[in-house]
Amino acid sequence: MDTKWLEDFVSLAETRSFSRSALLRHVTQPAFSRRIQALEAWAGTDLIDRSSYPTRLTPAGETLYDQSIEMLQSLQSTRAMLRGHTAAGQDVVEFAVPHTLAFTFFPAWVSSLNEKFGPLKSRLIALNVHDAVLCLVEGRCDLLIAYHHDSQPFQLDPDRYEMLTLGQEVLAPFVKPAPDGSPLYALPGQASQPLPYLAYAPGAYLGRLVDLLLKQASSAIHFERIYETDMAEGLKAMALEGHGIAFLPHSAVKKELRAKKLVSPGAGFEMPMDVRIYRERPSGKASPKRLAQALWNYLQLQAVPPPPG
Repeated sequence: MDTKWLEDFVSLAETRSFSRSALLRHVTQPAFSRRIQALEAWAGTDLIDRSSYPTRLTPAGETLYDQSIEMLQSLQSTRAMLRGHTAAGQDVVEFAVPHTLAFTFFPAWVSSLNEKFGPLKSRLIALNVHDAVLCLVEGRCDLLIAYHHDSQPFQLDPDRYEMLTLGQEVLAPFVKPAPDGSPLYALPGQASQPLPYLAYAPGAYLGRLVDLLLKQASSAIHFERIYETDMAEGLKAMALEGHGIAFLPHSAVKKELRAKKLVSPGAGFEMPMDVRIYRERPSGKASPKRLAQALWNYLQLQAVPPPPG
């Protein structure tokens, strides 16, 4: 039996909604339903009364719910105690960071912390956005750093998680320059000659933002999708070789822009984003590491205030 099944079950018991719990657990609804069914198969009985709406637990489900709360709390406490046995563990802050931010934002940000906050021992867990969020939800990191745009918010329960804004970023198109310095390909292109488009793989967080940006563009953009990957660094490498236009965070191409190895293919196609940091709210059962708490306190004082209104 996987402890994730118990966490799923507790979420379902509390939300009384398969769709809501699937969002909170960062899985698709079919995958969430399969995990609940797997738990029922393990238990050997129905735990959910599927004839009612909102969802209700069966008597067996009520019993397991009470036991699940105790088991999960016990596991969390045991994990905290095991970490406490290693003093060094208290001195290392574990960050879950999507790949793009791991290459661009994170190194400079840590350098700034070393100067202003003090020496910081850190462990970086570089993942795709979905898995980075899951890393926080499952308690496998202290802090999550990720991009944010209002059109693509994370489904993190604000009663359980808190957030600070660290800064802003801009997502924009870039392309290799021609020998005369002009862009090798210029937006918006023509229907008869679509521009080679270096795209994010379907489902990638930045890819969803680019899709929104293109839909909101004031004029039609003519692209031919010739390459895709879920990593911005992969798109940048292809753009540097002149294969097409890629939409990249500005921080990922600062050096290339200064060296004029990349240029803008046209103005008016930018999208601002936040860089945010998240953590699970402290509770009496599981307190954060001392260093992680001290860092959060510092970041609260330095955080970028939310926009007015």
